[in-house]
Amino acid sequence: MKNFLLFGGMGAALVAVGLFQSWNVALAILNLQLISAIMALGVNIQWGYAGLFNVGIMGFAALGGVAAVLVSMPPVAEAWRAGGSGVLLAGLAVAATVAACVLIYRKLSGNARKLGLFLAVVAGYWISRALYDPAVGAIEAVDPAATGYLGGLGLPIVLAWGVGGLLAAGVAWIVGKISLGLRSDYLAIATLGISEILIAVIKNEDWLTRGVKNVTGLPRPVPYEIELQRQPWFADLATGLGIPVAEFSGIYVKGLYALLFTAVLILVYMLSQRALHSPWGRMMRAIRDNRDAAAAMGKNVTRRHLQVFVLGSAVVGIAGAMLTTLDGQFTPGTYNPLRYTFLIWVMVIVGGSGNNTGAILGAFVIWFLWIQAEPAGLWLMDTITARMPADSPIAAHLLDAAPHLRLFLMGLILLLVLRFSPRGLIPEQRG
Repeated sequence: MKNFLLFGGMGAALVAVGLFQSWNVALAILNLQLISAIMALGVNIQWGYAGLFNVGIMGFAALGGVAAVLVSMPPVAEAWRAGGSGVLLAGLAVAATVAACVLIYRKLSGNARKLGLFLAVVAGYWISRALYDPAVGAIEAVDPAATGYLGGLGLPIVLAWGVGGLLAAGVAWIVGKISLGLRSDYLAIATLGISEILIAVIKNEDWLTRGVKNVTGLPRPVPYEIELQRQPWFADLATGLGIPVAEFSGIYVKGLYALLFTAVLILVYMLSQRALHSPWGRMMRAIRDNRDAAAAMGKNVTRRHLQVFVLGSAVVGIAGAMLTTLDGQFTPGTYNPLRYTFLIWVMVIVGGSGNNTGAILGAFVIWFLWIQAEPAGLWLMDTITARMPADSPIAAHLLDAAPHLRLFLMGLILLLVLRFSPRGLIPEQRG
């Protein structure tokens, strides 16, 4: 009953936004709630199941966005002719270097191993850079204002959601191999640093996804509003409902997005629940609660942590690809830890870590409050400054600071939850 009331209250709040503000606004909030809920499930898999403190969520979400570009955008033929082969050869050189290092590490020992690894790395670096640098320069010189990158595969963008998960999982496997031997705060520092490195690479490698010049005009899995407005059947439907055609087209498209995102959320939730209540899930919680005891019982703690780290990151990557699909563009400059790491953690903590239903509720509640805090803050500051002189510097400062009240609100909510309900709105079910 409690869960029903909590979700019912959230639904009522969305309906109120639709009635008193706009149904377009309500559906826009809903779509981002759904995507945020999937991200929160990914973090809950890592933290709630295994106690892994990952603050590199932003990087894995960005990898999902990269996948959306690489899968859905059409290839730039001229860029491929200019330097595509050079980039591929550089990639092969890097792969050969890694293979050589692995072989040397396994076959040699002592000083011979150290010397062999050093020579392999130096040779691989110079060969790959000799191939990579001129190829990248040629690619980025191809109509840099419009393209300047290789483009993608030109496939349906929905396929990018799964590819985003696979790409994030692959990077998470590499990161996990390096950092999962660390504990708690050291792991957090490592994942935060790696996340920033990923964002820096995406911003600066123009040949891959145009860097900070952004990729716009991504294909959509739903119709464009302008196309719907030209359809006679759609205009008749909008007229019958008494809604302007332009407004109804936005509602219709956002509703289609909501259906797609809901389907993905339900699938991820069902799989997460099966994993949580399986023997594997019980083992992960045992490792979380006492890793030393689990290791003494013969469990490979590092291997299990790697599994759950990869799974959670894959879910975040899927959500990142979905978010880029919704935006219709990939903008690396907008990825920041506040939106893509801190807020997701607040969602999980407020909803209830270790409980998938709680993570979803937390995502819905926190994103709703995050969006509505700005107009509420403006109204509050307008009320406070109404009797102040028009040229008052205090009034001007308060009005300028109104949008930042959302930050204060998030901190206040987190503080209150940790004080009065530390296990979240829907606590983890023990046993």
